[in-house]
Amino acid sequence: MRSRARLASPLAVLLVLTLAVASNRFTLTTPASAQARESAPSTLEGHVVRIVDGDTVHVRLGDRGEKVRYIGVNTPEVHHPRKGEQPGGREAMAVNRRLAEGKTVRLELDVQLRDRYGRLLAYVWVGETMVNAELVRLGYAQVMTVPPNVRHQDLFLQLQRDARQAGRGLWKRA
Repeated sequence: MRSRARLASPLAVLLVLTLAVASNRFTLTTPASAQARESAPSTLEGHVVRIVDGDTVHVRLGDRGEKVRYIGVNTPEVHHPRKGEQPGGREAMAVNRRLAEGKTVRLELDVQLRDRYGRLLAYVWVGETMVNAELVRLGYAQVMTVPPNVRHQDLFLQLQRDARQAGRGLWKRA
């Protein structure tokens, strides 16, 4: 009986480790290529063909078009069916037009790819400028964090504090 108990314990440990490794809950080593894939965001390249409002654009991606909603920010509405046009909406749209219209963009994707309306969700880059962040920095967008897409949340919050303190864009004092 005693020899059976000594044998059962190592077998149980081996079984648990095998199951843990097989279910990816426990890894002994992670290859460098797997680490790079996990940390490097997915990106797409396209061309902005239309500005919808301050936080949404139409982008040509190869042979298809996508309506792209900027992640992490919200601007006042221009064409909302219930809210109508909100103060600052046209200004935010004009800044978005200046930053992105007709430009080649890199779309940085996060965890959730689409919103409930089917729009592609992205951080939109023109060269080295992230349009989402620039709208917040200039004071024409507010931070709107919707988990799980939170990669640049801290940056956006800091830029919003700075814009508000400096009275930039929609934060101008009357």
